[in-house]
Amino acid sequence: MVYVFLAEGFELVEALAPVDILRRAGIEVSLVGVTGLEVAASNGVTVRADKTAQEAAGEEPAAIVLPGGLPGTLRLEESPVVQQLIDLCVAEGKLIGAICAAPSILAHKGLLQGREATAFPKFQPDVEAGGGRLSEKYVCQDGPFITARGMGVSTQFGLALAAALASPEKAEEVRASIQMA
Repeated sequence: MVYVFLAEGFELVEALAPVDILRRAGIEVSLVGVTGLEVAASNGVTVRADKTAQEAAGEEPAAIVLPGGLPGTLRLEESPVVQQLIDLCVAEGKLIGAICAAPSILAHKGLLQGREATAFPKFQPDVEAGGGRLSEKYVCQDGPFITARGMGVSTQFGLALAAALASPEKAEEVRASIQMA
C-alpha cells in the first residue's frame, strides 16, 4: 500500500494526479489525512481521506508520497506520524516521493545529502542547504527518493512513481492510455 499524505493546505493536483496514475498502474493507494479525514486543499477543495494519520501510525506502507502546497507541507513536517513513516521507509529502503515544497521535508532531515533532487524554486535552497545536488530536471530519482518541482509536472511525477513501484513498462502503458506526449 502506498500512502499519500494530506494536510490542510496541500496542493490538490500534486496529491491526486499521482494517486490517479498509481491506481491506473494497479498499485494500491491510501489517502492518509494528517489533519483529519476531511482535508481542505490550498484551493479550498475538500478531499475525504481513506484513513487518519493515527490509523496509519502502526502500519508499514510500501512507499509514501508527500504532496506540496502551503501550509500543507509545513503541517506534514510537523506530524510525528509522517516523520515516523519517513524514518521507517528510509530504514527499509522504501520509495519516498516528494513534490514542490515537500522535498524540503527530506532536506531538513538530511536525507538528500549527496543526492540529486529538485523542488519548487522557492524551496531549492532548502535542498542545497540539506546537502542535495540540485537537479535541472523537473522530476528526478536518486535511490529511493523521487522529487519533483511542482503542480505542472504532477502527471510526470506520478508516472515516475509508477515506473519505480510497478515497472517502466506499466508506466509507459499508463502514459499511452492518458494520451500524454
